[in-house]
Amino acid sequence: MLTFLVDTIEPRPGTSSNTALAATAVVGSLVAFLVAGYFLVAGVGQPRGTGAVSLFQDQLVVDGMSLFFVVIIGSVTSLVSLASFDYLEGQTYQAEYYGLVLLAATGMSLMASANSLATAFVSLELSSLPSYALVAYLKKNRGSVEAGLKYFLVGAVSSSVLAYGISLVYAASGRMGFDAVAEALSTLAADGEFFPGILGIGVVMVLLGFAFKTASVPFHFWAPEAYEGAPAGGDPAVDWVVAAQVLAVVTMTVGNFAAATQEKVKRMLAYSSIGHAGYVLIGLAALTQGTDHGLVLGASMMHLLVYGFMNTGAFLFVALAEHWGVGRTFQDFNGLSTQAPLACAAMTIFLFSLAGLPVGGGFLSKFYLLLATANAGTWLLAGALIVNSALSLFYYSRVVKAMWFEEADGTVEVESYPTSLYAAVVIAAVATV
Repeated sequence: MLTFLVDTIEPRPGTSSNTALAATAVVGSLVAFLVAGYFLVAGVGQPRGTGAVSLFQDQLVVDGMSLFFVVIIGSVTSLVSLASFDYLEGQTYQAEYYGLVLLAATGMSLMASANSLATAFVSLELSSLPSYALVAYLKKNRGSVEAGLKYFLVGAVSSSVLAYGISLVYAASGRMGFDAVAEALSTLAADGEFFPGILGIGVVMVLLGFAFKTASVPFHFWAPEAYEGAPAGGDPAVDWVVAAQVLAVVTMTVGNFAAATQEKVKRMLAYSSIGHAGYVLIGLAALTQGTDHGLVLGASMMHLLVYGFMNTGAFLFVALAEHWGVGRTFQDFNGLSTQAPLACAAMTIFLFSLAGLPVGGGFLSKFYLLLATANAGTWLLAGALIVNSALSLFYYSRVVKAMWFEEADGTVEVESYPTSLYAAVVIAAVATV
């Protein structure tokens, strides 16, 4: 709301208006980051502290995990808002842009605290709807508009599937809360009726809807277009664990192999994001009986935190390169380090950390993921993690090789250093390390 108030006071695009809007977005997201961090350190919502805080008749639950996600969302949103100051220079509808970014961040934060299927759906849509508009923000760019339209159509279908699945689950169980639905499923499973009839169809549709939203294979096809076009028999429970493991392995493998075949840096990063979705799914897949759940969840949350900085930083570097007139292919980055060594060093940190080399937090997060899978005895996941990390090093190294070891063709001249965008890249690199 403050962004639109600022836009009302200074409605014309200009330096003062852009500065005020960017400052409002950065300060607002930093406040959310600091408040969530303070409550997290103080023990609010944690067993050792006040315990989980329930709001709106248990529709929202604030606990340590939800606060941790707000810390991630707030920090990444502040970086994006800071970088947007230079990126949006001369653009119209800047207040709308910042408002959409903050609205999407709000939806993600609410999603972290959602405690029922209804609040989860509303939060997910609150995050998704602004994202459609953000992807198509560059109205004069045909690729941006096309990607936004594709993203919207796929999102509409997935939302419909998700909403219908939720309605079937409610019709069959009479409950919407996560704990209540889980209890109903456990009761049916104990009676030997695991996911029967309408309830089973509803659960499958809910899972399919979330798979679309998270770009899990085979529902990942919308993600590369959206990224490129955007502005910069036994126990039934065991069967589901195996299904989660297969989904994690397939998602990370397909994402990484697809990334390895790309010739455009932005599409490579988009497909690698699908691969990293598979890494995060390891946390779900490794939650077997007898597993140290704290280690598994901690490893997944750590990877999400580090991934937020290194992946955001990589995309911000691409936006910085586009500002300098650098093309989209690997060859277009040839010799860029001779003109922008600090920015290229930051990009090297991002890429090697994404690959899992010991130059940043990505190494530690993948190490703990590997430790968690080994502790759970899920050797398939451990092997897939190692193989896919090695594969990712191949295509990430192509960018590093181009920047540092290839000769520049002389077509790109770095004449200006956009302060806010450059600062956001450096800050993300420091946070990654």
